[in-house]
Amino acid sequence: MRGVVLHAPGDVRVEEREDPRIVAPTDAVIRLAATCVCGSDLWPYRGIEEVRGPSPMGHEYVGVVEEVGGEVRTVRPGQFVVGSFFASDNTCEICRAGYQSSCVHRVPVGGLGSQAELLRVPLADGTLVATPGMPSDDLVPSLLAASDVLGTGWFAAVAAEVGPGKAVAVVGDGAVGLLGVLAARELGAERIIAMSRHESRQELALDYGATDVVTERGEEGVARVKDLTDGLGAHSVIEAVGTQESMMQAIRSTRPGGHVGFVGVAHDVALPGLELFFSHVHLHGGPAPVRRFLPELIDLIVDRRIDPGKVFDLTLPLDEAAEGYRAMDERRAIKALLRP
Repeated sequence: MRGVVLHAPGDVRVEEREDPRIVAPTDAVIRLAATCVCGSDLWPYRGIEEVRGPSPMGHEYVGVVEEVGGEVRTVRPGQFVVGSFFASDNTCEICRAGYQSSCVHRVPVGGLGSQAELLRVPLADGTLVATPGMPSDDLVPSLLAASDVLGTGWFAAVAAEVGPGKAVAVVGDGAVGLLGVLAARELGAERIIAMSRHESRQELALDYGATDVVTERGEEGVARVKDLTDGLGAHSVIEAVGTQESMMQAIRSTRPGGHVGFVGVAHDVALPGLELFFSHVHLHGGPAPVRRFLPELIDLIVDRRIDPGKVFDLTLPLDEAAEGYRAMDERRAIKALLRP
């Protein structure tokens, strides 16, 4: 099969890889209908994360089950399925508490490489959720978004305790931040402040439910959020970047007693203990337990109540994956969808 391999920073190739096969009786093999490039894929692409030899890429996926192992019971060949970026058994004590991305048996799908034609999914019963019938092609991008960026934005909003009557600020205007805006709207937020400097992303944020756009960053951005919230700061803040600046902007934009949901993959983030101590700000986040939300999100998508697929503003054949990486790295695209 063809698959994307990162050889070194900036060096993305589509190569022939070995076809996946059933290894454990709990595995499934799916033929991918769509996959995509994630913002977190840009960390190794930019050389910020070490690239240790040729690495298969991709952890977001939807497709049709081709084969299952002998112990798989909840999905069957021919079904269209959505999975999360961590495979989980969905039965351990951690999974039952709603944190499937920390399952005691978790397997990172990124190590298997979903930017390809086929994918082996471990722990299929606990990882894959079948859609009600074969979805129409126009729903595929939104279902793909559910595999990571929608589920991650949704978790960020839940972690930030977004709810009716609350003011929410979103730090980060990538796909996760934009879908955090969508999630905040669905969860009933009264005011949603999108922090963005890019016109196309601002437009999508407003379409998804943002009531205000703040273009300033850092302390100026914090001051603008406070201006919009009676000088107090937002009740809930979504942090969807993962840098020192974005984390501190999120914490300082939050009112005392408020909540920050942080889902940006943290790189060299250090929190000042004394400032945090006196802030009375709650912090909760980490790798999103997408599997917790998949059934609800799939229903919302299939019923056409939400359209998260709008974050894909570039669609390419798998063979042009390198252009997808370049476009996202240069911020010419919010998110690149790849069609195998």
